[in-house]
Order: sequence, then structure tokens, then C-alpha cells
Amino acid sequence: MATNNKGKVNLIPAILILITVIVLVVLASLYAFRHEDETLEGQADVTEYRVSSKVPGRIKKFYVEEGQYVHAGDTLAVLEAPEVTAKLEQAQAVENAAAAQSQKADNGARKEQIQGAYDMWQKAKVGVTIAEKSWARVKRLADEGVLPAQKLDEVTAQRDAAIATEKAAKSQYDMAVNGARIEDKEAARALVNQARGAIKEVSSYIKETYLLASADGEVTEIFPSVGELVGTGAPVMNVALMNDMWMTFNVREDKLKLFRMNQTVKVNIPALNKEVEAKVFYMKNLGSYATWKATKSTGQFDMKTFEVKVRPTKKVEDLRPGMSVLLK
Repeated sequence: MATNNKGKVNLIPAILILITVIVLVVLASLYAFRHEDETLEGQADVTEYRVSSKVPGRIKKFYVEEGQYVHAGDTLAVLEAPEVTAKLEQAQAVENAAAAQSQKADNGARKEQIQGAYDMWQKAKVGVTIAEKSWARVKRLADEGVLPAQKLDEVTAQRDAAIATEKAAKSQYDMAVNGARIEDKEAARALVNQARGAIKEVSSYIKETYLLASADGEVTEIFPSVGELVGTGAPVMNVALMNDMWMTFNVREDKLKLFRMNQTVKVNIPALNKEVEAKVFYMKNLGSYATWKATKSTGQFDMKTFEVKVRPTKKVEDLRPGMSVLLK
């Protein structure tokens, strides 16, 4: 007797499909919930200093270009500062005038001036002699009652005036002979020193028009062009200290367990295809602007971001600022 299979349903394909779906769901769940080591990405940084001038001026010439390595004391650029040059000329003119005045005080009066003062003194002495004689004659006549007392008063006043004139002339002669007083000489010397101080000050500004490298490094960026006007303290160029490089990571605080102060970590530099050791030397909270906001309904909390800096334990050849750095 033959068996009729037309009424039976073939369940094998359905079972295979169901098993496949279950396997895919399980694999997807495992993939979704698996715990992988997260890779932190940072970058290489370098210490830089800005080159600027204390005086305003116009860029006259650059002696370096971007990417060039310079040494401490090298001339990087020169500024034109006509105002400073004019101030130097003014200070030198004041110094010359003060020096001449000081020389005059030290030398005293000329021979002609001394002779003229002496002649005036002698003339005044003659005037006193005449006034004394006139006064004596008028006084005798006044005592005899020949002349009124008013006439005696007039002659007495003339005599006193002649004596005062003689004393003034004598003082002028003494000053011409003895020269200026010590106080006057010291005041003249002080003016000379003041003028020389002004010259030194302006000369220091002249030196500031020559921009020099304060340390060895590489010129990373030049801001103005030749002929451009720059103000006091305005940056002219940046110089990177290539011997002082480190790596910076911005790390969410739940990942800070990877770092400890003075801890040594291994980082990878893709551009150099190299793994290097580095030491943690800096950790700081970046503030509220870098906070990871949590959804309060899930019971989580806001997490802050920390800036972590590590420095290679050995010099890394060909490491450049801005290169990516990875840490797992």
C-alpha cells in the first residue's frame, strides 16, 4: 500500500530559517554588547614663543622664512621706526646743549667779562667817594643852619644808594672771578646726565627694531608681510622649541583610570608607524564647557573632560607638532 505524502507539510526549510534568525540575533547581541578597548586619540604639541617688538614700526626685511631653524641671538627681522630715530636726534641735541652749559659753568667767566665787572666796581667806588664828600659838606652846612634838614636827607639817600651800588658791583666782580657756584655746576652736570639717560633710553628702542631669536627653534608662522605696519607688542612670528614636545589627550573622566600622574604609558604615532613610551606630567579639568551631559532618567551623571599631557621619555625623531597620537 503506497503512502500519500501530498498532505504533509515540509517543515525543514522553516526550521532552518528560524535557526538562522536565532543565530543572527545572538551574534548581533554579542557584537552590540561586547566590550572593546576604546582608543583615545590625541596630538603632538610643542612649546612656542612669540617674537614681537617694543616699538611700532614697518617691517623692513625678514632674514628667515617659515620652517627655518634658528639659533638664539639670530636676527629674524628688522623694523623701520623713523619716529624713534627722530627722538634720538632730539636727545643728542639736548645732550650737546647741556654739555656746553656745564662746560661754561666749569670754566667760569671770560677775561673780558672779569675786566668789565672790575671796571663797574671801580666806577661804583668812585661814586661812593663823591657821595661821601657831598654828604659831609651838606651835613656841616645843615648843622650850621645854612641848609634845611630836607637837603641833608636827600644827600644821605644818595650816599646810601651809592654804597649799595658799590656792593652789588663788588659781588658781580667776585662772581666773575670765582666762577659759578658749586650748586650751579652740579645742576649743569645733572642736566648732562639726564640728557645722556634719554639717549640711552632711545638707543634701547633703536635696538628693539632688530628682532632677535631668544632661543633655538623652528619658525612655524610669520604673520605680517614686508612693508606692513606692526604695533607695539604685536606678534611678528612664532618660533617652536622642537626639543620641548609632548602629547595632549582630552579624556572623559570615566576613562581617567588609564592615566596617573608620573605614570608611563605606551602611545602609537601612526605617521611614524612607531610606538613610544611617554610619562604623564599634567592633568587638568577643562571646565563646564567640556562636560558630557547625561540623561538623568537613566541614573547617569554628567562627566567632565580632562586635559592630559604626556611627554616622551626619549626624543622621538621626526615627530612634528599636530601629528595624531593613539592610546589603547
